[in-house]
Amino acid sequence: MSDPRPTPEDRLAQLLAAEPYWTARAMQEQGSRFYAALGQALDAADLRNRRLLYITWPDEIWDFYERGLLLEAAESESLG
Repeated sequence: MSDPRPTPEDRLAQLLAAEPYWTARAMQEQGSRFYAALGQALDAADLRNRRLLYITWPDEIWDFYERGLLLEAAESESLG
């Protein structure tokens, strides 16, 4: 049996605790022009503005957060 998806509050807490680099990188590499620009904004944002981005696009940013985790793991393996 798989774990249930985290609640919106849990996702927000996890996003705020995580370094935004990999999420922003996934958005820039794998997203449309809109999400690539949003990834640049996320990369440059301070904590207050990151929180605003996370609250405004919760599902989309969570998707790119998960993609970013995969990018990070793949890069770790290649350097390993």
